[in-house]
Amino acid sequence: MATGFIGLFIAAYTLAHRIDPYIREQAILYLQRRFDSDVELASLRVRLPNTSPLKLLLNKGRGTLVRVEGEGVLLRHKGRRDVPPMFIMKKFTCAVDLGTLFDTTKTVRSVAITGMEINIPPKGERPDFNDHHDSGTETGVIVQDVIITDSVLSIFPKDGKKVPLRFDLHRIQLKSVGKNVAMDYDAELTNAKPSGEILSKGQFGPWAAEEPGDTPLAGQYKFNNADLGVFSGIAGILDSTGKFNGTLSAIEVEGEAFVRDFRLKMSGNRVPLRTQFQVLVDGTNGNTVLKPVRGTLGTTKFTTSGGIIKRETDASRGISLDVMMPKGNLGDLLRLSMKGSPFMEGQIFLKTKIDIPPLIGEVREKLVLDGQFELFNAKFLRTKIQDRIDELSRRGQGQPKNKEIDEVVSGMAGTFHLQNKLIMFNALSFAVPGAGVDLNGSYDLDKETLDFHGALKLQAKVSQTMSGWKRWVLKPIDPFFSKQGAGTFLRIKVEGTAKEPKFGLDRGKQQPDGG
Repeated sequence: MATGFIGLFIAAYTLAHRIDPYIREQAILYLQRRFDSDVELASLRVRLPNTSPLKLLLNKGRGTLVRVEGEGVLLRHKGRRDVPPMFIMKKFTCAVDLGTLFDTTKTVRSVAITGMEINIPPKGERPDFNDHHDSGTETGVIVQDVIITDSVLSIFPKDGKKVPLRFDLHRIQLKSVGKNVAMDYDAELTNAKPSGEILSKGQFGPWAAEEPGDTPLAGQYKFNNADLGVFSGIAGILDSTGKFNGTLSAIEVEGEAFVRDFRLKMSGNRVPLRTQFQVLVDGTNGNTVLKPVRGTLGTTKFTTSGGIIKRETDASRGISLDVMMPKGNLGDLLRLSMKGSPFMEGQIFLKTKIDIPPLIGEVREKLVLDGQFELFNAKFLRTKIQDRIDELSRRGQGQPKNKEIDEVVSGMAGTFHLQNKLIMFNALSFAVPGAGVDLNGSYDLDKETLDFHGALKLQAKVSQTMSGWKRWVLKPIDPFFSKQGAGTFLRIKVEGTAKEPKFGLDRGKQQPDGG
């Protein structure tokens, strides 16, 4: 009997002292199989509960939780040291039921990982695993719960000189529901720019060992109170919600965003902006392609397509967009783009290409626009300008004293090109009842100055634009100014500022026909 007890005690003592190397061996084996990788483990400690070795042996370890602590874990692509490690774990701890260590399928209740780095090489340059047939999908281990804190996901570009695309992951919880299936996750991500917390839930995996970037990812997110003021030229507080689906290398996102106080810093006027979007994020280079995005600026609806693209010669990304605004509120656009109150109201059709090179400096210094527009039922809100427009309409209709012709509405159309804070207008046409103007010229956004030259066409003859004795005196010269199908044809110029434009005859042009 004594010999039996001694034998049991020796066996129990031996078992207790063999747990450390056994767990180390099993941990490395699991990681090798799970991620098809070479594994390096700097240190591993096993902490047994305060119980007798004999009890462990008699119970076969059932119900005894062992705490395992590891540091300095590196997982490298098999046979490759010319690329960054697939995973780096600064520290991990886990709890294991000792009795399951000797089962065919081992269960790990929980794992906590701190300071994890995930490095994904560019697609097409990842290690070739075709010769490795022993990676296996059966690891023999089920991890039920994983909590990862202070981790970083880096996706490396093809150009080794460029900075990897980096995602800071504040906290992630993964829950396994079985072998070789997606894990449920709950994550908190700290977005660097604009700063804010992203809350996300969804599914991750199963891990694609041969192509880590092909690992599936899906879920929903909330991103609130993000300050856009960190970007040059714009400001406002962003709230966004949505869902996404794809892989680590390519994610399709669908959602909506709302900026209740969107503004350009150069004007400071706040206009609410709401968008509904579908975008494709290329994880290999950070490019974002916008499928038609539907937006509302104030009361103005528009659609946008294009992308946020990093060109080969640029250090950062630029923006290239196509915008269509079929029936917008002119006041919304002017309120956003100009200081003070809008000087016009009406409806606008707008079609334009927007190109913003990498944002270094003010947005308006970089902004390039090419497009066309048309205004309907437009009216100037500044009295001096509208009075001049009303007077033009009266004279154009041959009724200079008719005060009932008042608050006339205007129409305007043209093409434009904006670059270096200067808008160049071509084929700019302006019309009110009885009169039309065709102009070419420019508007300086910085100085707010006008420089336009063109032609004025009136329905009335020169003499009819006057009243009293002047009408009779001018009758003999009417034929000289009746050109190009107009009662009166004059070369004109518009100069001065947007607040106080100056209209006059263009003395640089020969009158009356400019020939």
